[in-house]
Amino acid sequence: MGSLKKVLDGLPISLADFFGMEPAQRPQIFFGANELIEIAGGKVSYRQLGRDLTGRALQILHEHYQPGADTGETMLRHSAEEGAVVIRGRIEVTVGDQRRLLGPGDAYYFDSRLPHRFRNPGEEVCEIVSASTPPSF
Repeated sequence: MGSLKKVLDGLPISLADFFGMEPAQRPQIFFGANELIEIAGGKVSYRQLGRDLTGRALQILHEHYQPGADTGETMLRHSAEEGAVVIRGRIEVTVGDQRRLLGPGDAYYFDSRLPHRFRNPGEEVCEIVSASTPPSF
């Protein structure tokens, strides 16, 4: 203890503070389905992997678009790149002046600064797993 006290005397920390410090939290690596964080809700659901993306370079979302769901006539824009794979259902993706109807196994990847929109014109839920860098929601 005496040696530790001598070391701490040279640092701006007391013995009480040294022993009272909480160990650094290890970053969460695995997430159960119930641990994804809903950041939208309604006819469009964005469930985010991880609560706090501070200092993170990547955002991963598990998305669900109910039949008729639409991100709106006003096109989205944000400073990121995003890509995704359609798991089930169909989604109409508009990026700039390009539009495509995508189904299971189809994918997209684009610069999110381009105006874009998502719409489910089908009668079944569309499920997508997407990634965006840097996190933009």
